Amino acid sequence: MTIDRRRHRSADPLIALHYQLSRARDDGAMDTLVLADTSGVVVAGAGSWAACEELAAYAPLFARIDVAGGDATSETSSRIAELRAEVSVRELSIAGQDVLLCARGEARNASETSGASEKNAAAPAPARRLAAFDRAAEGVSRILSAA
Repeated sequence: MTIDRRRHRSADPLIALHYQLSRARDDGAMDTLVLADTSGVVVAGAGSWAACEELAAYAPLFARIDVAGGDATSETSSRIAELRAEVSVRELSIAGQDVLLCARGEARNASETSGASEKNAAAPAPARRLAAFDRAAEGVSRILSAA
């Protein structure tokens, strides 16, 4: 018998994605966590809607900079360079569809993060953020593969 840790669940993939991203955002103490398509449109997100839309819009550019190994400051505007320093982007290919998972910042410290486990709260902020980002990627893959 397995124990289900999820408090919220939904058969609707978009709602399930929101729950997954919200939990990972809280666990990683991130400002914004968003799933975008390759054209920069929000699929699902956690954080303020305006921040989700901005991050999704820039995600394809950030992914191209990462693949090309370029320097964001030499190729782009100061706003893009500023954001790039605060953003993690991961390309996921799920059932033949490419999507971008993007995380931004650590607006809250561990003591302000509700719902984070004691293990995660004790981890250094970058490690906690990376672990939450990895779990979000796994959850997004699981949800979209089942849809």
